Amino acid sequence: MADNDDFPAPLDRIFVRGLVLPCFVGAFEEEKASRQRVRFTVEVSVLPSRHPGSDDVSHVVSYDLIVEAIHAVTGEGHINLLETLAERVAARCLAHRRAAGVHIVVEKLDRLEGASLGVEIERFKLSYA
Repeated sequence: MADNDDFPAPLDRIFVRGLVLPCFVGAFEEEKASRQRVRFTVEVSVLPSRHPGSDDVSHVVSYDLIVEAIHAVTGEGHINLLETLAERVAARCLAHRRAAGVHIVVEKLDRLEGASLGVEIERFKLSYA
């Protein structure tokens, strides 16, 4: 029989899908003058609670972590690249002690009529110290 160290830790996921916010983002001059709608879909993989079955909110990682990360980054001012925006949101989410990984989709909704333009990234924490 295999040792428990041979198996990856189980992970839970919390997510926010389809959050649309007006943001100052874009590298082109016409994008720097006003906000444009950006849609965020963020999924954070977290180490499970040490209190399984508990109905106490203090024992879970709240999706507020994601919403607060998005608001904090978008509130810092203009960002040229969606890649930078996604990386900054990822870093804030991964700062939580139980976060193991994050999957982020960030889309501009107003840049090309009839389509969204975006970036999708996945980042993982290297240690849980």
